[in-house]
Formats: sequence, C-alpha cells, structure tokens
Amino acid sequence: MDTFSSHYSGTVSVRRIAKLRRVLRAAFRRRRAQLALSIRVTIAALVALALSLLLHVPLPLWAVMTAVIVTQMSIGRSLKATFDYLAGTLGGAIYGGLLGVFVPHSSELGLFTLLAVAVAPLALIAAIKPRFSVAPITAIIVLLVPTFTNATPFTSALDRVVEVALGGGTGFVISIVLLPSNAHLLVVEAAARVLDQMARALGELLAGLTHGLDVDALHRIQDGIGRALEHMNGVGAEAERERSARLAVGPDTAPLLRTLLRLRHDLVMVGRAAVSPLPEGFRTRLELPLTRVGAALTDYLRTSRTALLARNAPPSLESVESALQAYAAEVAALRRDGFTMSLPVDAAECFFALGFALEQVRDNLKDLQRCVADWAGSSTPANPDNGQPN
Repeated sequence: MDTFSSHYSGTVSVRRIAKLRRVLRAAFRRRRAQLALSIRVTIAALVALALSLLLHVPLPLWAVMTAVIVTQMSIGRSLKATFDYLAGTLGGAIYGGLLGVFVPHSSELGLFTLLAVAVAPLALIAAIKPRFSVAPITAIIVLLVPTFTNATPFTSALDRVVEVALGGGTGFVISIVLLPSNAHLLVVEAAARVLDQMARALGELLAGLTHGLDVDALHRIQDGIGRALEHMNGVGAEAERERSARLAVGPDTAPLLRTLLRLRHDLVMVGRAAVSPLPEGFRTRLELPLTRVGAALTDYLRTSRTALLARNAPPSLESVESALQAYAAEVAALRRDGFTMSLPVDAAECFFALGFALEQVRDNLKDLQRCVADWAGSSTPANPDNGQPN
C-alpha cells in the first residue's frame, strides 16, 4: 500500500511539473516580445551607466534615463524616440544655455523671470510638436543646475547634450543588436488580432439578424476592433520608419491596413442591419443561408490570420463565394415571391443594406487575399501564439 501511494504521489508530481512547464512555455511564447523588451531596457541601462562612469560624465543619471526611454518595443519606435529625444534635448539645451549666458539672473526674482521666459515658449512648442516634449525639461536643467554647482550655463548645456547623446545612442544600438524586434512582425501580429476580432464579430452580428443583437454588445464589438486597428496603425508607422531607414525589409503595410479598415466599415454596415432581427418570414427562409455565410466568412478570416502569421499562401475564397451565392439565390427567391414588397421602410433599408454590405465584404476579402499573398514568405514567421487575443 505504501509503495502504491508513493508511486501515485510521484506520478501526480510529475504531471504537475509537466503541466507547470507547459503553462510557463505558453506564457513565454505569449509574452516573448515583452520579455525581450525588458531585457533590452535592463542591458541598455547598465551599459549607459558603465559608459558614463568610464567617460566621467558629470550626471550619469540622465544618460541612464535616456537609454531606458529610447529603448522601445520595436526598432522603428526606438529610432523615433531617439531622434525625438535628441531633437528636444538639443533645442532645450541651446535655448536654455543662451538665456543663461545673456540674461542676468543674479537675484531670486531674476531667476524666476528667467525660468518663466525659458519654460513658456518651449512648453508651447512641445504642445504643438510633441517630439519636443523634453525641451522644457532640458532648459530647466540647464538653467538650474549651475545655481547648485559651479558649472556655467554653457557647460551645463553641453553636459546635458553629451549625456543624452550617450544614453540615446546606447539605447538605440542595444535595440538593434540585442533581441531586436522588427515592427513588421508586430504589424502581422496586430493584423492577426484584428482578423480574429472580426471573425468573432461577424459571427455575433449575423446571428443578430435572426435572434436580435444588444446595442451595447454591438458598440463593444466595434470599439474593440477600432482599438485594435488604431494600434496596428501605430505599429505600421514604425514599420515604415524602419523601411525608410533601411533597417528592415518587408512589404508596404499600407494596403493591409486599408483592407482591414474597409472590412471594419463593412462590419459597421452589417451591425446596423443586425440591430433589428429580420421579420419572421425572412428569418425562416434566410436563417440557414446566413448561418452558412457566417461560418464561411469567420472561417476565412481565421484561416487568413493563420496564413498571415505563418507567411503562407492565402486560403481559397471558394467556400465564401459558394455561401454568398446561395444567400443571394434565396434573396432572389424571396423577391420573386413578393416578400420584399410587404417590408416596412426601415426593415427594407436594413435588408438591402445587408446585401450591399456582404457584397463589399466579398470584394474586400479578395483584397485581403492579395495582401496575405504579398506577405507570404516576406520574413521570419511570427509566433502564432502572439496573435492570440489576451
């Protein structure tokens, strides 16, 4: 009995360890990009501190902070953060240094006046051009540091530029050489999340035509897709920045984004038609064709998502075409039987808007098919787990 219990306990322990390993492995795959970013940020901070101490930089703090700030999720984002931070620092240092040299501020009132003259215009510029958001901070440092040390405004400005250049250069180089994250991979993962959300949304929206759909649920679906597209738009800009700087090679992200935006508009039209369920006679005749259309469309979106992540050829549209043709044939039969003549105006508008929306979906899926073909084999496949919604 004791032998059996020991064996059973050992088996349970092995199973628990194996399960824990699977969970940890899945979590690692899902958060691989975030883990890589944390490693890059840590190494950038350590290297910036080491270089600052080696070069005897007056305030290593600013070099370390700059290295952390410019080390971003993708190379394109790091490139933008580096240039923006350097531009803001250089502008703030020059302006603050000139004020410190040429404007007397020996009294407290003079210092308050000088600080206001330095901060006000730079804050306005930063509000208009966010890339200069660090300029007011730099000017403040350049002006106030000499009041607590023996440095001159010119020396303070020069030190600030050197510290930021050191930190910015360190962060950018680390972003390129250590576990680099290409924005094109992030574009694919973002597009995969959008396609997955669209597939779920289409299923719920088409089901709403026969069973009704809650307006709050409709808004929640559309808002979720909108946020995902907004994120993809930002990542796409980073990818194009990488391509312009020749730091990465990949397809133009604009066609894929445009296609997903058009599909989102199609979903909006389907959603408007799905707010009110179809009349009883229409539900009876169209429930099965609509179910088949929904299944074909959701399956195509999910298969396209998988193909995009794996850089495979796009799936065939045959099942979508077949389902839409069957739906169109049943709609034509309803019109021949005179069903559409008895529809109220509002219901008729929704019914025919649905037909138009489904035609637009078919056309835009053809564009999606071309986009997936363009991305096929373009670069290293993304991890499919990263495309899963959280």
